[in-house]
Amino acid sequence: MTRYSRIIGTGGYLPEEIRTNEQISQTVDTSDSWIFERTGIKSRRIAGPNETASSMAEIAARQAIEAAACDPEDIDLIIVATGTPDRVYPSTGCLLQQRLGIKNCVAFDVQAACSGSIFALSIADQYIKSGAAKKILIVGTEICSRIVDWTDRSTCILFGDGAGAVLLGVSEETGILSTHIHSDGEYEDMLYCPNPQVATEANKDEASYISMRGNEVFKVAVNTLGRIVDETLEANNLEKSDIDWLVPHQANIRIIVATAKKLKMSMDQVVVTLETQGNTSSASVLLAFNEAVRDCRIQRGQVVLLEAFGAGFTWGSALIKY
Repeated sequence: MTRYSRIIGTGGYLPEEIRTNEQISQTVDTSDSWIFERTGIKSRRIAGPNETASSMAEIAARQAIEAAACDPEDIDLIIVATGTPDRVYPSTGCLLQQRLGIKNCVAFDVQAACSGSIFALSIADQYIKSGAAKKILIVGTEICSRIVDWTDRSTCILFGDGAGAVLLGVSEETGILSTHIHSDGEYEDMLYCPNPQVATEANKDEASYISMRGNEVFKVAVNTLGRIVDETLEANNLEKSDIDWLVPHQANIRIIVATAKKLKMSMDQVVVTLETQGNTSSASVLLAFNEAVRDCRIQRGQVVLLEAFGAGFTWGSALIKY
């Protein structure tokens, strides 16, 4: 038979603490209206002192496993997308495997910044189509609040914490129609977070916080995501009108609106969680997808375009028939 990978369960987790724009404006020179007008963000979730990428991943993963009515021991592969791992090694994937009590599977991490969950979906799709796996757990999990300089107005307003998960299974019915992933290291200095543990003499005093040239990143993101839309539609011989839902990376409302305009889609067909979650990096697409599945906006049989853009630069899309 022809093998397809299909999403059979979703999950998500957001920490309890809510940090509003008003709270941020008490420590940096900004305001709720200034932040919201430029980003579309009103608040974001902040992980508790005892929470980690793997602890949040476990909650989201268990939801996805339960939704799929899956025995955890049937999972062949765990892929965790994160830029804020618990440890340098072992991987957060291995730590999640231990938390879930799964013995007989492979686990590893993918680091593609905000595009991580799309990259993970692309990898998982190949594993299932090749017959190398039957059930794959994908989790995007981030504690961005710990790599943000809360005195830097240009970045501290943007990011939040959370975890999203999907469980893929093998199916005779079409599920993931195609995935498209790209990277270009030429832009590595526009958006990055240094690792002081491996600092060289040239950057030894550099703080380990996110650094971003926002206006330049915005321009590249809009152009790049426009191209990935064209690439995805062409690969599947589809028209823009064939897409039922857009689930974009939640970075900036202006980028999301520009992508919707490219697709000639009403914002009613776009899943937006940005206002209350901020940018949760590799978790954002899966968190948004889970929310729209659970509130019944996204229905079985509908065609959904997932897309993301992140540091590297990396970018990608996944077109799925849910």
